[in-house]
Amino acid sequence: MIQADLSVILPEIILALYAMAALLGAVYTGKDKLASTLIWSTSGLMVALAIWIGTSGSEANTAFGGMFVDDGFARFAKVVILLSAAAVLVMGQEYMSRRGMLRFEYPILVALSAVGMMMMVSAGDLMSLYMGLELQSLALYVVASMRRDSVKSTEAGLKYFVLGALSSGLLLYGASLVYGFAGTTKFSGIIEVAQHGEVSVGLLFGLVLLISGLGFKVSAVPFHMWTPDVYEGAPTPVTAFFASAPKVAAMGLFARVMHDAFGHAVADWSQVVAVLSLLSMFVGAVAAIGQRDIKRLMAYSSIAHMGYALMGLAAGTVLGVEAMLVYMAIYVSMNIGTFAFILMLQKDGKPITDIGALNQYSRREPGKALAVLILMFSLAGVPPMLGFFGKLYVLRAAYEADLAWLAIAGVVASVIGAFYYLRIVYFMYFGDEAEDLDRSSSPVLWTFLMGSAAVMVLGIINMFGVDGVAAAAAAALVN
Repeated sequence: MIQADLSVILPEIILALYAMAALLGAVYTGKDKLASTLIWSTSGLMVALAIWIGTSGSEANTAFGGMFVDDGFARFAKVVILLSAAAVLVMGQEYMSRRGMLRFEYPILVALSAVGMMMMVSAGDLMSLYMGLELQSLALYVVASMRRDSVKSTEAGLKYFVLGALSSGLLLYGASLVYGFAGTTKFSGIIEVAQHGEVSVGLLFGLVLLISGLGFKVSAVPFHMWTPDVYEGAPTPVTAFFASAPKVAAMGLFARVMHDAFGHAVADWSQVVAVLSLLSMFVGAVAAIGQRDIKRLMAYSSIAHMGYALMGLAAGTVLGVEAMLVYMAIYVSMNIGTFAFILMLQKDGKPITDIGALNQYSRREPGKALAVLILMFSLAGVPPMLGFFGKLYVLRAAYEADLAWLAIAGVVASVIGAFYYLRIVYFMYFGDEAEDLDRSSSPVLWTFLMGSAAVMVLGIINMFGVDGVAAAAAAALVN
Protein backbone atom coordinates (compact mmCIF):
# COMPACT_ATOMS: atom_id res chain seq x y z
CA MET A 1 0.00 0.00 0.00
CA ILE A 2 2.76 2.46 0.97
CA GLN A 3 4.68 1.54 -2.17
CA ALA A 4 1.62 2.35 -4.32
CA ASP A 5 1.19 5.68 -2.51
CA LEU A 6 4.85 6.59 -3.01
CA SER A 7 4.67 5.79 -6.73
CA VAL A 8 1.80 8.28 -7.08
CA ILE A 9 3.83 11.11 -5.50
CA LEU A 10 7.13 10.10 -7.11
CA PRO A 11 7.65 13.39 -9.05
CA GLU A 12 7.27 15.41 -5.83
CA ILE A 13 9.62 13.05 -3.96
CA ILE A 14 12.27 13.31 -6.69
CA LEU A 15 12.16 17.13 -6.70
CA ALA A 16 12.22 17.33 -2.89
CA LEU A 17 15.14 14.86 -2.58
CA TYR A 18 17.01 16.75 -5.30
CA ALA A 19 16.52 20.06 -3.44
CA MET A 20 17.76 18.59 -0.16
CA ALA A 21 20.74 16.87 -1.80
CA ALA A 22 21.64 20.06 -3.69
CA LEU A 23 21.44 22.08 -0.46
CA LEU A 24 23.76 19.71 1.44
CA GLY A 25 26.13 19.36 -1.52
CA ALA A 26 26.42 23.13 -2.05
CA VAL A 27 26.85 23.92 1.66
CA TYR A 28 29.78 21.53 2.02
CA THR A 29 31.48 22.33 -1.30
CA GLY A 30 31.44 25.46 -3.47
CA LYS A 31 28.38 27.30 -2.11
CA ASP A 32 27.67 30.35 -4.33
CA LYS A 33 30.18 29.17 -6.95
CA LEU A 34 27.73 26.37 -7.74
CA ALA A 35 24.73 28.70 -8.13
CA SER A 36 24.79 28.80 -11.95
CA THR A 37 25.19 25.02 -12.17
CA LEU A 38 22.31 24.54 -9.74
CA ILE A 39 20.07 26.84 -11.79
CA TRP A 40 20.64 24.82 -14.97
CA SER A 41 20.34 21.43 -13.23
CA THR A 42 17.16 22.49 -11.37
CA SER A 43 15.61 23.83 -14.58
CA GLY A 44 16.57 20.66 -16.46
CA LEU A 45 15.01 18.46 -13.77
CA MET A 46 11.82 20.53 -13.77
CA VAL A 47 11.47 20.24 -17.56
CA ALA A 48 12.11 16.48 -17.38
CA LEU A 49 9.48 16.09 -14.64
CA ALA A 50 7.01 18.19 -16.64
CA ILE A 51 7.48 15.93 -19.68
CA TRP A 52 7.11 12.82 -17.49
CA ILE A 53 3.94 14.12 -15.80
CA GLY A 54 2.47 15.32 -19.10
CA THR A 55 2.93 11.91 -20.74
CA SER A 56 1.98 9.73 -17.77
CA GLY A 57 -1.52 8.85 -18.93
CA SER A 58 -5.00 10.05 -18.06
CA GLU A 59 -6.13 7.81 -15.21
CA ALA A 60 -6.79 9.33 -11.77
CA ASN A 61 -4.91 8.02 -8.74
CA THR A 62 -5.10 8.84 -5.06
CA ALA A 63 -2.56 8.33 -2.30
CA PHE A 64 -2.55 8.32 1.51
CA GLY A 65 -6.25 7.68 1.88
CA GLY A 66 -7.35 10.37 -0.56
CA MET A 67 -5.14 13.15 0.86
CA PHE A 68 -3.25 13.37 -2.45
CA VAL A 69 -5.05 13.31 -5.81
CA ASP A 70 -3.22 12.77 -9.09
CA ASP A 71 -5.71 13.37 -11.90
CA GLY A 72 -5.74 15.13 -15.25
CA PHE A 73 -6.44 18.50 -13.64
CA ALA A 74 -3.45 18.23 -11.28
CA ARG A 75 -1.16 17.04 -14.09
CA PHE A 76 -2.11 19.98 -16.34
CA ALA A 77 -1.40 22.49 -13.56
CA LYS A 78 1.88 20.76 -12.60
CA VAL A 79 3.20 20.88 -16.17
CA VAL A 80 2.50 24.64 -16.39
CA ILE A 81 4.02 25.22 -12.92
CA LEU A 82 7.22 23.28 -13.65
CA LEU A 83 7.79 24.73 -17.12
CA SER A 84 7.19 28.32 -15.99
CA ALA A 85 9.43 27.90 -12.92
CA ALA A 86 12.20 26.44 -15.09
CA ALA A 87 11.86 29.28 -17.63
CA VAL A 88 12.02 31.99 -14.96
CA LEU A 89 15.08 30.39 -13.31
CA VAL A 90 17.01 30.35 -16.59
CA MET A 91 15.84 33.88 -17.50
CA GLY A 92 17.02 35.44 -14.26
CA GLN A 93 20.45 33.83 -13.97
CA GLU A 94 22.43 36.54 -15.77
CA TYR A 95 20.55 39.36 -13.99
CA MET A 96 21.18 37.89 -10.53
CA SER A 97 24.82 37.10 -11.31
CA ARG A 98 25.58 40.58 -12.67
CA ARG A 99 24.23 42.22 -9.51
CA GLY A 100 25.89 39.89 -7.02
CA MET A 101 22.58 38.37 -5.88
CA LEU A 102 23.07 34.88 -7.26
CA ARG A 103 23.09 32.69 -4.15
CA PHE A 104 23.08 28.89 -4.26
CA GLU A 105 19.93 28.94 -2.11
CA TYR A 106 17.90 30.66 -4.85
CA PRO A 107 17.29 27.69 -7.20
CA ILE A 108 16.87 25.37 -4.19
CA LEU A 109 14.17 27.59 -2.68
CA VAL A 110 12.42 27.79 -6.06
CA ALA A 111 12.52 23.98 -6.28
CA LEU A 112 11.07 23.60 -2.77
CA SER A 113 8.32 26.12 -3.53
CA ALA A 114 7.55 24.14 -6.71
CA VAL A 115 7.14 20.99 -4.56
CA GLY A 116 4.64 22.94 -2.44
CA MET A 117 2.78 24.10 -5.56
CA MET A 118 2.57 20.55 -6.89
CA MET A 119 1.17 19.49 -3.52
CA MET A 120 -1.38 22.33 -3.63
CA VAL A 121 -2.96 21.34 -6.94
CA SER A 122 -3.10 17.67 -5.84
CA ALA A 123 -4.55 18.32 -2.37
CA GLY A 124 -7.50 16.13 -1.45
CA ASP A 125 -7.62 17.10 2.21
CA LEU A 126 -7.51 20.34 4.21
CA MET A 127 -4.28 19.21 5.90
CA SER A 128 -2.41 18.39 2.69
CA LEU A 129 -3.75 21.68 1.27
CA TYR A 130 -2.17 23.64 4.12
CA MET A 131 1.08 21.70 3.99
CA GLY A 132 1.55 22.46 0.29
CA LEU A 133 0.49 26.08 0.72
CA GLU A 134 2.96 26.77 3.53
CA LEU A 135 5.86 24.98 1.82
CA GLN A 136 5.30 27.23 -1.17
CA SER A 137 4.80 30.40 0.89
CA LEU A 138 7.79 30.01 3.23
CA ALA A 139 10.15 29.64 0.28
CA LEU A 140 8.60 32.66 -1.45
CA TYR A 141 8.98 34.85 1.68
CA VAL A 142 12.73 34.24 1.57
CA VAL A 143 13.28 34.79 -2.17
CA ALA A 144 11.26 38.05 -2.01
CA SER A 145 13.97 39.53 0.21
CA MET A 146 16.99 37.99 -1.56
CA ARG A 147 18.52 41.44 -2.12
CA ARG A 148 19.72 41.86 1.46
CA ASP A 149 21.33 45.28 0.95
CA SER A 150 18.09 46.81 -0.37
CA VAL A 151 15.53 48.39 1.96
CA LYS A 152 12.78 47.88 -0.66
CA SER A 153 13.55 44.18 -1.04
CA THR A 154 13.62 43.64 2.73
CA GLU A 155 10.36 45.55 3.05
CA ALA A 156 8.82 43.43 0.28
CA GLY A 157 9.76 40.22 2.06
CA LEU A 158 8.48 41.48 5.41
CA LYS A 159 5.16 42.73 3.99
CA TYR A 160 4.65 39.47 2.16
CA PHE A 161 5.43 37.50 5.31
CA VAL A 162 3.17 39.49 7.64
CA LEU A 163 0.20 39.61 5.26
CA GLY A 164 0.83 35.99 4.25
CA ALA A 165 0.65 34.95 7.91
CA LEU A 166 -2.65 36.85 8.22
CA SER A 167 -4.09 35.06 5.19
CA SER A 168 -2.87 31.70 6.50
CA GLY A 169 -4.66 32.47 9.77
CA LEU A 170 -7.89 33.21 7.90
CA LEU A 171 -7.55 30.02 5.89
CA LEU A 172 -6.80 27.92 8.97
CA TYR A 173 -9.76 29.35 10.86
CA GLY A 174 -11.97 28.61 7.87
CA ALA A 175 -10.56 25.07 7.69
CA SER A 176 -11.27 24.52 11.39
CA LEU A 177 -14.89 25.66 10.93
CA VAL A 178 -15.29 23.38 7.92
CA TYR A 179 -13.87 20.47 9.92
CA GLY A 180 -16.09 21.29 12.88
CA PHE A 181 -19.30 21.32 10.84
CA ALA A 182 -18.41 18.61 8.31
CA GLY A 183 -16.69 16.24 10.76
CA THR A 184 -13.87 15.50 8.31
CA THR A 185 -10.94 17.24 6.62
CA LYS A 186 -11.18 15.18 3.43
CA PHE A 187 -12.71 16.91 0.42
CA SER A 188 -14.61 13.71 -0.45
CA GLY A 189 -16.24 13.79 3.00
CA ILE A 190 -16.98 17.53 2.95
CA ILE A 191 -18.76 17.30 -0.41
CA GLU A 192 -21.06 14.56 0.95
CA VAL A 193 -22.06 16.80 3.87
CA ALA A 194 -22.72 19.69 1.45
CA GLN A 195 -24.97 17.62 -0.84
CA HIS A 196 -28.37 18.74 -2.11
CA GLY A 197 -27.54 22.41 -1.47
CA GLU A 198 -28.08 21.97 2.27
CA VAL A 199 -25.07 23.85 3.60
CA SER A 200 -25.13 24.88 7.27
CA VAL A 201 -24.34 28.46 8.28
CA GLY A 202 -21.13 27.32 10.03
CA LEU A 203 -19.95 25.53 6.90
CA LEU A 204 -20.68 28.66 4.86
CA PHE A 205 -18.62 30.78 7.25
CA GLY A 206 -15.78 28.30 6.89
CA LEU A 207 -16.13 28.41 3.10
CA VAL A 208 -16.00 32.23 3.03
CA LEU A 209 -12.85 32.26 5.21
CA LEU A 210 -11.24 29.63 2.98
CA ILE A 211 -12.04 31.79 -0.07
CA SER A 212 -10.51 34.80 1.72
CA GLY A 213 -7.28 32.93 2.39
CA LEU A 214 -7.10 31.64 -1.18
CA GLY A 215 -7.99 35.11 -2.51
CA PHE A 216 -4.80 36.43 -0.92
CA LYS A 217 -2.71 33.83 -2.74
CA VAL A 218 -4.14 34.79 -6.14
CA SER A 219 -3.96 38.57 -5.42
CA ALA A 220 -7.72 38.99 -5.70
CA VAL A 221 -9.23 42.27 -4.50
CA PRO A 222 -9.63 43.08 -1.58
CA PHE A 223 -6.71 40.79 -0.61
CA HIS A 224 -4.32 42.32 -3.13
CA MET A 225 -2.60 44.98 -0.99
CA TRP A 226 0.75 43.13 -0.85
CA THR A 227 1.14 42.65 -4.59
CA PRO A 228 2.38 46.06 -5.90
CA ASP A 229 4.94 46.56 -3.11
CA VAL A 230 6.27 42.99 -3.29
CA TYR A 231 6.48 43.07 -7.11
CA GLU A 232 8.36 46.38 -7.00
CA GLY A 233 10.68 45.52 -4.11
CA ALA A 234 11.66 41.96 -5.00
CA PRO A 235 14.50 41.35 -7.50
CA THR A 236 13.03 41.32 -11.02
CA PRO A 237 13.62 37.56 -11.66
CA VAL A 238 11.80 36.84 -8.38
CA THR A 239 8.95 39.14 -9.45
CA ALA A 240 8.76 37.18 -12.72
CA PHE A 241 8.49 33.97 -10.68
CA PHE A 242 5.73 35.44 -8.46
CA ALA A 243 3.78 36.42 -11.57
CA SER A 244 3.83 32.92 -13.09
CA ALA A 245 4.02 29.55 -11.29
CA PRO A 246 2.52 30.55 -7.87
CA LYS A 247 -0.48 32.11 -9.61
CA VAL A 248 -1.19 28.86 -11.49
CA ALA A 249 -0.82 26.84 -8.28
CA ALA A 250 -3.12 29.15 -6.31
CA MET A 251 -5.81 29.15 -9.02
CA GLY A 252 -5.51 25.36 -9.28
CA LEU A 253 -5.93 24.99 -5.52
CA PHE A 254 -8.87 27.43 -5.58
CA ALA A 255 -10.63 25.34 -8.22
CA ARG A 256 -9.76 22.09 -6.42
CA VAL A 257 -11.30 23.25 -3.12
CA MET A 258 -14.40 24.73 -4.74
CA HIS A 259 -15.25 21.71 -6.88
CA ASP A 260 -13.87 18.76 -4.90
CA ALA A 261 -15.05 19.93 -1.46
CA PHE A 262 -17.98 22.23 -2.25
CA GLY A 263 -19.03 21.00 -5.68
CA HIS A 264 -22.64 20.58 -4.54
CA ALA A 265 -22.82 24.14 -3.22
CA VAL A 266 -21.93 26.01 -6.42
CA ALA A 267 -24.76 28.50 -5.90
CA ASP A 268 -23.30 29.46 -2.50
CA TRP A 269 -19.69 30.13 -3.55
CA SER A 270 -20.20 31.19 -7.16
CA GLN A 271 -21.59 34.61 -6.18
CA VAL A 272 -18.67 35.25 -3.78
CA VAL A 273 -16.09 34.33 -6.44
CA ALA A 274 -17.98 36.47 -8.98
CA VAL A 275 -17.68 39.52 -6.69
CA LEU A 276 -13.95 38.87 -6.22
CA SER A 277 -13.62 38.62 -10.00
CA LEU A 278 -15.50 41.88 -10.59
CA LEU A 279 -13.50 43.84 -8.00
CA SER A 280 -10.17 42.43 -9.19
CA MET A 281 -10.82 43.29 -12.85
CA PHE A 282 -11.77 46.90 -12.14
CA VAL A 283 -9.32 47.73 -9.34
CA GLY A 284 -6.47 46.19 -11.34
CA ALA A 285 -7.45 48.04 -14.52
CA VAL A 286 -8.03 51.45 -12.92
CA ALA A 287 -5.10 51.42 -10.45
CA ALA A 288 -2.58 50.51 -13.18
CA ILE A 289 -3.38 53.64 -15.19
CA GLY A 290 -1.33 55.95 -12.95
CA GLN A 291 1.70 53.65 -12.60
CA ARG A 292 5.07 54.73 -14.00
CA ASP A 293 7.07 51.79 -12.65
CA ILE A 294 6.66 48.84 -15.01
CA LYS A 295 6.91 46.27 -12.19
CA ARG A 296 4.09 47.95 -10.24
CA LEU A 297 2.13 48.18 -13.49
CA MET A 298 2.58 44.42 -13.99
CA ALA A 299 1.43 43.88 -10.40
CA TYR A 300 -1.89 45.62 -11.03
CA SER A 301 -2.05 43.86 -14.40
CA SER A 302 -1.77 40.50 -12.60
CA ILE A 303 -4.58 41.51 -10.22
CA ALA A 304 -6.82 42.28 -13.21
CA HIS A 305 -5.87 39.05 -14.99
CA MET A 306 -6.62 36.98 -11.90
CA GLY A 307 -10.06 38.62 -12.00
CA TYR A 308 -10.61 37.21 -15.51
CA ALA A 309 -9.40 33.76 -14.42
CA LEU A 310 -11.78 33.89 -11.44
CA MET A 311 -14.60 34.67 -13.87
CA GLY A 312 -14.11 31.19 -15.32
CA LEU A 313 -14.12 29.66 -11.84
CA ALA A 314 -17.25 31.64 -10.87
CA ALA A 315 -19.15 29.91 -13.68
CA GLY A 316 -18.98 26.70 -11.64
CA THR A 317 -19.07 24.50 -14.77
CA VAL A 318 -16.72 22.21 -16.69
CA LEU A 319 -16.40 24.91 -19.36
CA GLY A 320 -15.58 27.45 -16.65
CA VAL A 321 -12.69 25.36 -15.30
CA GLU A 322 -11.46 24.69 -18.85
CA ALA A 323 -11.55 28.43 -19.59
CA MET A 324 -9.64 29.17 -16.39
CA LEU A 325 -6.91 26.64 -17.26
CA VAL A 326 -6.56 27.94 -20.82
CA TYR A 327 -6.45 31.51 -19.53
CA MET A 328 -3.74 30.73 -16.95
CA ALA A 329 -1.58 28.91 -19.53
CA ILE A 330 -1.81 31.86 -21.93
CA TYR A 331 -1.26 34.38 -19.11
CA VAL A 332 1.93 32.66 -17.95
CA SER A 333 3.25 32.55 -21.53
CA MET A 334 2.63 36.29 -21.95
CA ASN A 335 4.19 37.11 -18.59
CA ILE A 336 7.39 35.18 -19.25
CA GLY A 337 7.98 37.15 -22.46
CA THR A 338 7.12 40.46 -20.80
CA PHE A 339 9.47 39.89 -17.87
CA ALA A 340 12.22 38.75 -20.25
CA PHE A 341 11.92 42.23 -21.77
CA ILE A 342 11.87 43.95 -18.37
CA LEU A 343 15.06 42.08 -17.43
CA MET A 344 16.73 43.52 -20.55
CA LEU A 345 16.01 47.13 -19.59
CA GLN A 346 19.13 48.77 -18.18
CA LYS A 347 21.03 52.02 -18.37
CA ASP A 348 24.78 52.07 -17.68
CA GLY A 349 24.47 48.56 -16.28
CA LYS A 350 21.70 49.48 -13.82
CA PRO A 351 18.14 48.13 -14.13
CA ILE A 352 15.49 50.55 -15.42
CA THR A 353 11.81 50.18 -14.53
CA ASP A 354 10.38 53.61 -15.46
CA ILE A 355 8.19 53.24 -18.56
CA GLY A 356 9.28 56.75 -19.65
CA ALA A 357 12.66 55.24 -20.55
CA LEU A 358 10.94 53.36 -23.40
CA ASN A 359 10.43 56.54 -25.46
CA GLN A 360 11.44 55.92 -29.10
CA TYR A 361 12.62 52.41 -28.19
CA SER A 362 11.46 51.12 -31.60
CA ARG A 363 14.10 53.21 -33.41
CA ARG A 364 16.91 51.57 -31.49
CA GLU A 365 15.53 48.03 -31.18
CA PRO A 366 12.80 47.51 -33.83
CA GLY A 367 12.66 43.71 -33.44
CA LYS A 368 12.26 43.79 -29.66
CA ALA A 369 9.76 46.64 -29.87
CA LEU A 370 7.61 44.59 -32.27
CA ALA A 371 7.73 41.58 -29.92
CA VAL A 372 6.70 43.78 -26.97
CA LEU A 373 3.89 45.31 -29.08
CA ILE A 374 2.54 41.79 -29.74
CA LEU A 375 2.76 40.91 -26.03
CA MET A 376 1.06 44.16 -24.93
CA PHE A 377 -1.73 43.64 -27.48
CA SER A 378 -2.15 40.09 -26.21
CA LEU A 379 -2.24 41.19 -22.56
CA ALA A 380 -4.85 43.81 -23.49
CA GLY A 381 -6.93 41.17 -25.28
CA VAL A 382 -6.69 42.75 -28.72
CA PRO A 383 -7.67 40.33 -31.52
CA PRO A 384 -6.25 38.30 -33.16
CA MET A 385 -3.58 37.75 -30.48
CA LEU A 386 -3.80 34.66 -28.28
CA GLY A 387 -4.69 36.75 -25.21
CA PHE A 388 -7.96 37.69 -26.93
CA PHE A 389 -8.99 34.02 -27.16
CA GLY A 390 -8.12 33.51 -23.47
CA LYS A 391 -10.55 36.28 -22.54
CA LEU A 392 -13.11 34.98 -25.01
CA TYR A 393 -13.06 31.60 -23.25
CA VAL A 394 -13.78 33.02 -19.79
CA LEU A 395 -16.40 35.47 -21.09
CA ARG A 396 -18.20 32.64 -22.86
CA ALA A 397 -18.06 30.45 -19.74
CA ALA A 398 -19.54 33.26 -17.63
CA TYR A 399 -22.27 34.02 -20.18
CA GLU A 400 -23.32 30.38 -20.48
CA ALA A 401 -23.50 30.12 -16.68
CA ASP A 402 -26.06 32.97 -16.55
CA LEU A 403 -23.44 35.46 -15.41
CA ALA A 404 -23.96 37.81 -18.35
CA TRP A 405 -23.53 40.86 -16.07
CA LEU A 406 -20.07 39.63 -15.09
CA ALA A 407 -19.12 39.02 -18.74
CA ILE A 408 -20.23 42.55 -19.68
CA ALA A 409 -18.25 43.98 -16.74
CA GLY A 410 -15.24 41.98 -17.95
CA VAL A 411 -15.46 43.56 -21.40
CA VAL A 412 -15.67 47.06 -19.87
CA ALA A 413 -12.69 46.37 -17.56
CA SER A 414 -10.73 45.02 -20.53
CA VAL A 415 -11.30 48.25 -22.46
CA ILE A 416 -10.11 50.29 -19.45
CA GLY A 417 -7.09 48.04 -19.00
CA ALA A 418 -6.09 48.39 -22.66
CA PHE A 419 -5.06 51.98 -21.93
CA TYR A 420 -1.90 51.23 -19.95
CA TYR A 421 -0.75 48.43 -22.27
CA LEU A 422 -1.22 50.62 -25.33
CA ARG A 423 0.53 53.51 -23.54
CA ILE A 424 3.72 51.41 -23.44
CA VAL A 425 3.38 50.81 -27.19
CA TYR A 426 2.79 54.54 -27.70
CA PHE A 427 5.96 55.42 -25.80
CA MET A 428 8.00 52.93 -27.83
CA TYR A 429 6.80 54.16 -31.21
CA PHE A 430 5.63 57.76 -30.77
CA GLY A 431 7.18 58.99 -27.52
CA ASP A 432 9.55 61.91 -27.04
CA GLU A 433 13.25 61.51 -27.63
CA ALA A 434 14.98 59.88 -24.65
CA GLU A 435 18.45 58.75 -23.70
CA ASP A 436 19.44 55.44 -25.20
CA LEU A 437 19.18 52.36 -23.04
CA ASP A 438 21.95 49.77 -22.99
CA ARG A 439 21.69 47.23 -25.80
CA SER A 440 21.08 43.87 -24.15
CA SER A 441 23.16 41.04 -25.58
CA SER A 442 21.57 38.20 -23.61
CA PRO A 443 20.61 35.43 -26.09
CA VAL A 444 18.54 33.69 -23.39
CA LEU A 445 16.31 36.72 -22.74
CA TRP A 446 16.06 37.46 -26.47
CA THR A 447 14.94 33.87 -27.09
CA PHE A 448 12.24 34.01 -24.40
CA LEU A 449 10.96 37.40 -25.61
CA MET A 450 10.76 36.38 -29.24
CA GLY A 451 9.46 32.90 -28.43
CA SER A 452 6.66 34.29 -26.25
CA ALA A 453 5.67 36.80 -28.94
CA ALA A 454 5.69 34.04 -31.57
CA VAL A 455 3.41 31.89 -29.38
CA MET A 456 0.92 34.78 -29.14
CA VAL A 457 0.72 34.91 -32.95
CA LEU A 458 1.08 31.24 -33.97
CA GLY A 459 -1.10 30.00 -31.12
CA ILE A 460 -4.23 31.38 -32.78
CA ILE A 461 -4.11 28.47 -35.26
CA ASN A 462 -4.92 25.67 -32.80
CA MET A 463 -3.61 26.91 -29.41
CA PHE A 464 -0.97 24.15 -29.69
CA GLY A 465 -3.66 21.73 -28.49
CA VAL A 466 -3.77 23.29 -25.01
CA ASP A 467 -7.55 23.78 -25.16
CA GLY A 468 -8.15 20.06 -25.71
CA VAL A 469 -5.87 19.07 -22.84
CA ALA A 470 -7.52 21.71 -20.61
CA ALA A 471 -10.97 20.34 -21.49
CA ALA A 472 -9.90 16.85 -20.38
CA ALA A 473 -8.33 18.28 -17.21
CA ALA A 474 -11.52 20.21 -16.37
CA ALA A 475 -13.65 17.09 -16.93
CA ALA A 476 -11.39 15.21 -14.49
CA LEU A 477 -12.07 17.81 -11.79
CA VAL A 478 -15.77 18.57 -12.29
CA ASN A 479 -17.72 15.33 -12.04
